[in-house]
Amino acid sequence: MWADAVDLLEQAERLHRQFFRLAGAPGQPRWEPPADVYETGEELLVVVALPGVPPDRVQLGFEAGELVIRAQRALTRRPGASIQRLEIPYGLFERRLALPPGRYELVASDHRDGCLQLLIARR
Repeated sequence: MWADAVDLLEQAERLHRQFFRLAGAPGQPRWEPPADVYETGEELLVVVALPGVPPDRVQLGFEAGELVIRAQRALTRRPGASIQRLEIPYGLFERRLALPPGRYELVASDHRDGCLQLLIARR
């Protein structure tokens, strides 16, 4: 029962991070995209949902044991249209994913179906 409660709290925290962070300093990340991480003995596959973010605008880096993904998703505008609903976050984002101990190198990246897929090899 305790494990179920902890799982629910973790899910709620993840959902909270996925949506707008209305407060905050200008130039600071406002949201975090959801990510899946798969691990084998020698590599990690990271899949990050980035709808509407062009691949050439995504910055990747390794910092202090974390994979850091940064970019900005522009708000889609249609002249003469009023906004009825906004559920897809926009603005500057940053996602930090802790990596297992070791050294890593990005060996492949692909952007398909609105997701960024990164293959990271352990060195």
